Amino acid sequence: MKRKILIVFGTRPEAIKMAPLVKAMEADGSLELRVCVTAQHRQLLDMVLGFFDIKPDYDLNLMKVNQRLAELSAAILRGMDQIIHSFKPDMVFVHGDTTTSTLTALAAFYQQVPVAHVEAGLRTYQRYAPFPEEINRQLTGRMASLHFSPTMAAKANLIREGVEETGIHVTGNTVIDALYWTKNKLQNYTDLEIDALKELLDPTKKLLLVTTHRRESFGKGIGTICKALELLASRDDVEILFPVHPNPNVRDLVNARLGNTKAVHLTEPLGYPAFAWAMIQSYLVITDSGGIQEEAPSLGKPVLVLREVSERPEAIAAGFAKLVGTNTQKIVAEATVLLDEASRFSAMTSNQSPYGDGQSAAKILIEVKRFLDS
Repeated sequence: MKRKILIVFGTRPEAIKMAPLVKAMEADGSLELRVCVTAQHRQLLDMVLGFFDIKPDYDLNLMKVNQRLAELSAAILRGMDQIIHSFKPDMVFVHGDTTTSTLTALAAFYQQVPVAHVEAGLRTYQRYAPFPEEINRQLTGRMASLHFSPTMAAKANLIREGVEETGIHVTGNTVIDALYWTKNKLQNYTDLEIDALKELLDPTKKLLLVTTHRRESFGKGIGTICKALELLASRDDVEILFPVHPNPNVRDLVNARLGNTKAVHLTEPLGYPAFAWAMIQSYLVITDSGGIQEEAPSLGKPVLVLREVSERPEAIAAGFAKLVGTNTQKIVAEATVLLDEASRFSAMTSNQSPYGDGQSAAKILIEVKRFLDS
């Protein structure tokens, strides 16, 4: 009888990072796999599912506008409790630091089902930065039996917290698997969004690719980021592509501040292939996304991180990324240096990602089989 695996995710970043693992297990065929989405994000999640051709077996469809964290958490716990009770998996996989991951892990723990935590061990040790992700990730780590850490630093965090080393495996990050797969597919891929971007963008200008969505930046932080982008967009050699997150706390303010700014292109959230294409075309990436901090360096793109602290210090330590927070002057100053000084730009570029070699899913699958057979 095949051992049963339940993979659960709810957001676009989780879907991107879990897709290589879903595909690896499907190709292997030795496990009975089911996929559940909570749809903590809906539209953004569905874009990724379509691109990777993943058809969930369960869909809780929980997204609501401006949903409170307590309401979302209760709904995930209740829904996952029922699914786990019905399917009776031998192991439940969760990813990273989302509310979906933590409440799914709790539901599995209540039924004494082992939890495998992908992208385990990242820490800032500042409980509200990122919020609520830092505490989500720590809580998930306390409930997990298997910990798949992307780096040795993440493993060291877990060991320092008392996690048994035998349950920790350094595999790299599956986001690099997904990015390499996507980059290869884009060579022979037709996409209407990519065609539209080719029409929109001026290839003679330096493209700044921007994303922001963190709760801790809502309000004043988003405003100061917009001011920095407005100043950078006044340069003749720059244009900015800003796919705007659908959360009203981001969308409404960004549209109000930058909607009429020349050389700033505000778009709807891009599908993953179009966003990957945009990263490849970009000169510089400005973001508060954790996943993009991992992806961009593997494409040789410098990253300015719109946060005061990051649970992904490896690219910063290696010099491929720099923390700029939401301070207008600091964002503009650091971007200007990279735009004007070739040597500084070159020093922040690399095709050697500190986050993996594109074989993370295969490494995880080996350890899962070993655990289930033990």
